[in-house]
Amino acid sequence: MRTNVYVDGFNLYYRAVKGTPYRWLDIGKLTQLLLPKHQINRIRYFTALVVARPDDPSQPQRQQTYLRALGTIPNLTLHLGYFLSHPSPKLLVNPPRNGPRFVEVWDTEEKGSDVNLASYLLLDGFANDYEMAVVVSNDSDLQLPVSMVKTTLRKTVGVIDPNPRRSFELSSAASWYRHLRKGPLSASQFPPTLNDAQGIISKPPTW
Repeated sequence: MRTNVYVDGFNLYYRAVKGTPYRWLDIGKLTQLLLPKHQINRIRYFTALVVARPDDPSQPQRQQTYLRALGTIPNLTLHLGYFLSHPSPKLLVNPPRNGPRFVEVWDTEEKGSDVNLASYLLLDGFANDYEMAVVVSNDSDLQLPVSMVKTTLRKTVGVIDPNPRRSFELSSAASWYRHLRKGPLSASQFPPTLNDAQGIISKPPTW
């Protein structure tokens, strides 16, 4: 079956691989392991460019290295939203009696990825670019476009959930639903070094 895979990059990162040995994840190999009987027509990977933060100034460099690695997957395309990071005052839950009621924290927001994913999921469906779509995300905001693919376009749409906690919104909207396990993540790592047109890509040493 001709299948397109739509990956919510930040959702996958924060729900399944952050703080694990699986961050150097080969999305192409992962889709082959998860969908062995399918012809993977294309993979669309949705993310946003992070900005340096005082507690992690090298984060953008690590991300760029990883995006270069993803770029070596022949049928994968990157779709970028944008990422905002700014200081923001927040109200303390239990402020000290004689102290401030507010504290200033770094507030970060990702913009555009969920809208971009939903748009391409529907656009490709209308263009008959796939027989089945697979969404890798736990974001309940995708419930409506997933449901529209199934009920309006009458195509099969599956959800692979990176979060151990079930998304009832997505599971009710999809044709099928399953959780992403550690085994496929562990078995789907890029080699420590690989090559693209710019040269050698090396796994970040802090990963």
